[in-house]
Amino acid sequence: MFRYFITYFFITHVVLILFSQNKIDYSELNNWATFPGKDPAQLNRFIKDSSWIQRADVFYIYPTFLVDKKDTNWNVDHADSNHIKTVVKKGIKFQASAWAESGRMFAPLYRQAHIRSYHNLENGGKKALLKAYDDIRESFKFYLKEHNNGRPIIFASHSQGATHVTLLLQEFFDGKELSDQLIAAYIPGVGVDSSTFSTLPLLTEPKSVNGYVTWNTFKKKLNDKYEMWYKGKKAINPVTWNTSKIANKKFHKGFYYVNGKMYKNAFTTHLIDGGIWITKPKVPFRSLSAALKDYHVGDVNLFWEDIRQNSKERLKNWFNIHSEVINKGQDISSPK
Repeated sequence: MFRYFITYFFITHVVLILFSQNKIDYSELNNWATFPGKDPAQLNRFIKDSSWIQRADVFYIYPTFLVDKKDTNWNVDHADSNHIKTVVKKGIKFQASAWAESGRMFAPLYRQAHIRSYHNLENGGKKALLKAYDDIRESFKFYLKEHNNGRPIIFASHSQGATHVTLLLQEFFDGKELSDQLIAAYIPGVGVDSSTFSTLPLLTEPKSVNGYVTWNTFKKKLNDKYEMWYKGKKAINPVTWNTSKIANKKFHKGFYYVNGKMYKNAFTTHLIDGGIWITKPKVPFRSLSAALKDYHVGDVNLFWEDIRQNSKERLKNWFNIHSEVINKGQDISSPK
């Protein structure tokens, strides 16, 4: 699984290149992996408290699942049944579920780029990524126009999904009025440096709002990707949600593992320059992790319960800050 930094050229020029043909119609429910009223069981099973769902929204963009080296396509067919099953069984179940109680969930299906795109930006990769972003952009514009109604937003994402959320933040939020509706953007799995945003801050306190958080998970023995793509980039500790250098395993709230069980106090987390590294997780078959070069694939579910609790903490703080607006009768928290 890749963990490549989005180049500055790509970020700053993407909004100038928009596709005008073959748009996906996001008014059709079958073009969403999950949508209010169309929530799969993999999401619903995690909803026990729906109080925040009545007041906020979550916009989730899933990571790259188009990784077969034998597949010569640059972009996946968003309507491919096997792809959709993968999105639901992996993306929705192990990632989006962490935010299931934090708001109405919107997760558009999109023609995501093949993993090779990040290695071949000038030979088809950039075009493929732009095509994928155009889908995300269209879905978000539809959501804003038809369903947002002034409600606050949490962005949830990972890897390629975080690439596209980064671009949404640049185009719609950075230095713009809409930033006030941003509770937080969770964008792990990409490299974010000081030039990425002009006004949106890295949130370095667990209750902070109107910015973003990011991290990239490694083993103690760092691989070459760290030096090439992540050293010097932004990162927080996703256990303490600040810049603490170490979070002892006793503070780790929960790793949602592939067997469907939650493991608390599974590892100690260390914040380093541009990323984090964790001790070997104490879970069944932990020896299998030896085959992994890093823990990128688990950037979200390694900290599943930490994310769940933190998103609610930020939600509460956002509404506390905006209590005056709400008390004046504005419908900023009212469902449409």
